[in-house]
Amino acid sequence: MADPGVGYESREWHPAFEEYCEAIFELQEDDIETIRSRIAERLGVSRPAVTEMTRKLEEAELVAVLDGRLELTESGRRLGERVVRRHRLAERFLTDILKLSWAESHHEAGKWEHVISEKVEAAMVRVLGEPTTCPHGNPIPGSDYRAPDALPLSQVDVGHDFTVTRIPEDLEWTPGVLEYLEESRIVPGARATMTALSPDGTATVEIAGRRVALGATQASKILVTRNLVA
Repeated sequence: MADPGVGYESREWHPAFEEYCEAIFELQEDDIETIRSRIAERLGVSRPAVTEMTRKLEEAELVAVLDGRLELTESGRRLGERVVRRHRLAERFLTDILKLSWAESHHEAGKWEHVISEKVEAAMVRVLGEPTTCPHGNPIPGSDYRAPDALPLSQVDVGHDFTVTRIPEDLEWTPGVLEYLEESRIVPGARATMTALSPDGTATVEIAGRRVALGATQASKILVTRNLVA
């Protein structure tokens, strides 16, 4: 496994700086345009607040503005990676060890990510057995994660089997989605069958002996792998 200390700056930053770099890193990870409106939406703040913070991030040399997009500098990328890494490790710890729900873990990890030290981070990795993803299947930066050959759930043909691999961060921030997916057993590693796909993009899948409906946005973003036919 890669050394978790390599490539992560030890300097402490204000939590607001960390949250912005984290948000930009995650939006880029999901191929979402890092414009001010999307960042405001992700963080639940106003556009003027994003504009003011952008100025501070530029002064700190964490962000550069290119064609209206906020792009992380090398220092910003390292900070974003560090915060995302600790958030996802915390989610894994809270879910696997403390048995909290997905939604509870996501909320609590948002607090833990700012206070986890390098020593505690290393201990969590050891206790968790060097995990490569968070509970939702998103990669932990600095781990030995290897991306599977995945595709959006919406591209699975009716009647075909698949395995859930990843719930992108963008869905985690939508109120109620994590609770619904966990309760419906739409979790990484779960095997299911596409039973219906409507023209509007909504999907129905059979999983764990029950049928579950997924909206068009969820179906287009949840990543899965096709199961080989025996």
